[in-house]
Formats: sequence, structure tokens, C-alpha cells
Amino acid sequence: MSTQANSPLADTASPLPAARYTRTAMVLHWIIAILIICNVVLGLSADSLPDDWVRPVIDTHKSIGITVLGLVLLRILWRVSHRPPPLPAAFPTWERVAAHLAHFVLYLLMIGLPLSGWLHDSAWKDAATHPMHLFNVIPWPRIGLVMNLDPALKETLHDRFGTLHTWLGYALYALLAMHVGGALKHEWIDRKSVLKRMMPGKR
Repeated sequence: MSTQANSPLADTASPLPAARYTRTAMVLHWIIAILIICNVVLGLSADSLPDDWVRPVIDTHKSIGITVLGLVLLRILWRVSHRPPPLPAAFPTWERVAAHLAHFVLYLLMIGLPLSGWLHDSAWKDAATHPMHLFNVIPWPRIGLVMNLDPALKETLHDRFGTLHTWLGYALYALLAMHVGGALKHEWIDRKSVLKRMMPGKR
């Protein structure tokens, strides 16, 4: 019998995969989730608010969107350099593939949604006379290539980017609902928790 399998060096060379995400990944995940929920509420309620509330609500919606974009990019960089914990071994292959695909599309939407909103805002006819500030504090630029277009073209793009932003929002809402529903199904029905991978606790 080989002694290599029982060697302490063998255990050191092949560490067990982490049971949970890193603390940084958890913090980014939950902050992004909370900000997205806030933006959903702000975006869906803007039309029903009093007129003098609309502009502050929209400005806050824009600020949160840009913040989410930055945090998602940071989350991707962290994920590339820190391997996530594996899914439970009992999951069938199709479910693993579906989970990875859903995460990929979710990241695309979390990037595409604020980018489309930024383009939409940059094509606004009054953008030049209404500077944007993140949370009313930090000056934030519009996209100059869009702002400097012919006014007629810019008005057309403003409508199209607005439509794109709306539909990407609906797609994100649907995928988030599936993401949460799938996690709860595994937790309560399958009894194969994936939630604990993103919850703080003993490792």
C-alpha cells in the first residue's frame, strides 16, 4: 500500500473546497441584492408619486444603478480570483448547468441594465443643463459620444434606450424571482441547502 495517501503533505496539497463564499463575496452579494430591490421599488413607484418627488426619486434611482454597476464589476473581479464553493454533489448535471447559465445571464443583466440606463440618461435632451451627481454629492459624467449627437437622433436613441432599459428590467425581475425561488426550493423541499453558502457562520 502506498504511504503517499496517508501523508500530511498529500492533505496539504489537496485542500477541501470551501463550504461557503468568502466574506467579501457575501458582503458584495447582499449589498447588491438590497440596492437592486431598492431600485425596483423606486423605478416602479416613480409614476405614481407627486410631481415634486419624481425628480429626486429618479436621481436616486440613477445613483443606485451606477453604484450597482461598480459593485457588480468588483464582484466579478473577486469571483475570478476566488473560486466559489461547489454546488451540492447530489445535484444532477442539468441542474448544475442551469445554475451556472442563470448566474452568467444574471451578471449580464446586472451590467446591461445600468449601462442602458446611463445611455438613456445621456441621450436626454436636458442632460446638458441638468448635471448628474451620485446621491447629490459626487459629480458623474454622461456619455459624451451620446450627448454630442444630433438632437433628433438623440431623441430617438433616448426612446430606444429607455425601452431597452425597461425590458432588461423585466428580464432581471424574472431571473431574480427564479434565482430566489430555486434557492428556497433547494432549502425547503430538496433539503440540499445552497443558501448556507452565502450566509455567514462557521466554516
